[in-house]
Amino acid sequence: MRSTYRSEDEAVSPVIATVLLMAITVLLTSAVYLMVSDAVGAPEKGRPYGKVSVRALDNGFQVVRITDLSQELYTSQVSFSIVPPAGINASSIQGNVSDSNVYGAIGETVTFHDRDASYTVNRGDYFVINATQAGTSNGGWTFYIRSTSSSGTSELIAVPVPATQ
Repeated sequence: MRSTYRSEDEAVSPVIATVLLMAITVLLTSAVYLMVSDAVGAPEKGRPYGKVSVRALDNGFQVVRITDLSQELYTSQVSFSIVPPAGINASSIQGNVSDSNVYGAIGETVTFHDRDASYTVNRGDYFVINATQAGTSNGGWTFYIRSTSSSGTSELIAVPVPATQ
């Protein structure tokens, strides 16, 4: 008696093979991503910096306009101060941009105007100083803008305020 040997050349169908290859590819890609994702992070933005233009108006106001800023800052993170020159017996003026008597206010000693109304400090925004109320009309005062973040407080701008006419 002869034994008969039957050869069955059955394989996985092409559709199932394609699905299996795709699944293996996704798993390998996910594994590589998980290994590399901890090593690659968002870059630190660093300390912000900016530039301003300052001018005195004929009506007794001084305007400090932000002409360049490295990053947008929330109004709650930005403070200002106006410091008198040495030898003058006057108090410095301080405040936060987000204060209700500063942000968008009218008739206050120092006001901040958010050009795009986004509650952020960025290029184009400006401070208006009432020189008569503040006592800065003779000039020589220094206007400071500072940013406070989780890494501490950094000085963005220190600029002398010109005299009004």
